[in-house]
Order: sequence, then structure tokens, then C-alpha cells
Amino acid sequence: MDIRKNIAVSENGFIFNPLTGDSFSVNQTGVFILRKMKEGDSNEDIMKALQEEYELDTYTAEKDLYDFLSLLKSYQLTENE
Repeated sequence: MDIRKNIAVSENGFIFNPLTGDSFSVNQTGVFILRKMKEGDSNEDIMKALQEEYELDTYTAEKDLYDFLSLLKSYQLTENE
């Protein structure tokens, strides 16, 4: 799943969707995931990075990632819907 190209993401977690005018705030974990998505990392690579960065077990990293991806999709912030 890819973040839409026109979505603006600030370093402090502010997300802006110019198509809808909607804006959102995410925590540092959300910023971390979004940055990895924009770099083109696969979901598997993002999960591994989450485990390393935040010292998570596999289950927690996977759940956190897929919960966050579901939210992005529900707010129409992803390309693969």
C-alpha cells in the first residue's frame, strides 16, 4: 500500500490531503511509518524497522502497522484502495 503522492506530511506529524482539504495529526510512530512508506519500503521492511526502533515483538509491530494502514485507507490517504 502506498501513500498518495500529493499527501503532505510534516516532521511533527501533521498530514494534509489537498484533494479533500482534510488535515490530520499522527504521533511519532505514525510519522515513522509514513516516512518509511514514502521511501518505498515494503510492509515487511516497515514491520522490521518498527521492531528495531521501538523494541516491539512481531505481533505488536504487525498489528500496529496494519491498524495504521487501515486508518490511512479509511481517510483516503493511500493509492491502493
